[in-house]
Amino acid sequence: MNKPFRQTTVADNIIGELDRALNNIFCKQTSLRPFPADNTTGDAAPLSSDQKRQAASLMRVNHAGEMAAQALYQGQSLTARDPSLADKLKNASMEEADHLNWCRNRLEELDERPSLFDPIWYAGSFAIGMAAGIAGDRWNLGFLAETEKQVVRHLDSHLERLPENDERSRAIVEQMKVDEQGHADLAEDLGAAELPQAVNKVMKLTSKVMTSVAEKI
Repeated sequence: MNKPFRQTTVADNIIGELDRALNNIFCKQTSLRPFPADNTTGDAAPLSSDQKRQAASLMRVNHAGEMAAQALYQGQSLTARDPSLADKLKNASMEEADHLNWCRNRLEELDERPSLFDPIWYAGSFAIGMAAGIAGDRWNLGFLAETEKQVVRHLDSHLERLPENDERSRAIVEQMKVDEQGHADLAEDLGAAELPQAVNKVMKLTSKVMTSVAEKI
């Protein structure tokens, strides 16, 4: 005899999101796509101690950013009003999960750890993502588009700062940049609203605080 179908409850969703958060913050996940660094022949020359520290600090920032992106997409998808938009956000979140894993792998290669503030980045971004979704789908998409544009600029600056001979880190950042630009383009194609300049400035300030802290701690 078949068991009756049980609908998902609010408690189920809360437990699921908590489990996802703990896994993202503390556990290494399996990437769905190949590790971009494996497409290189290795670093052009051994990294000096200073170069390793520089690369590790930048990859720690990228890892923190991807931790925030995971939470942001989850919050946005939970409050999106259009089910098809929620699905697109979840698909984009899967690419961001790859980024998170790639950055974590590279940090391990460089004998470094992620930011100690990762739980804070996750919690704050999840709340922001939910708020963006509650504001409405066009604003949700507008927030996503602006976030990804800022991330692309941020990754460009990292490509300038990474050691030239750090081919493995550079390969990861290059692929992340391609994906993030794709997410921004998708959001605009789906009808993203243009955010007020005041909101853009607050987003830039928040990003600056996170990157400055994550680079060191």
